[in-house]
Amino acid sequence: MNLTTSPLDAAAQKLAALFDTSFGGKPKGRFRISNKLLRQILERRRLYDDDIRQLSRALLERGYVLVDMDSFFVILSANSFVNYRRANEESLK
Repeated sequence: MNLTTSPLDAAAQKLAALFDTSFGGKPKGRFRISNKLLRQILERRRLYDDDIRQLSRALLERGYVLVDMDSFFVILSANSFVNYRRANEESLK
């Protein structure tokens, strides 16, 4: 059993906790984070596609979605998407 936490798991936990933390004038909720700060949290000099994919998966396991916006990232609750309207074949005609 591995008792150490990888930097990736630690980053996912930190980002998930940040979602419920008051900052930026809001009591909690979605937020954006710069590439630079995410690299710092992940303890990486560069972010590779595999790093982002693994972090995204770790956040999804915790109920959050990571969105890559090229120059920054957004963290949202996965529950945000539950009530979205659904496209069907008829709507595509």
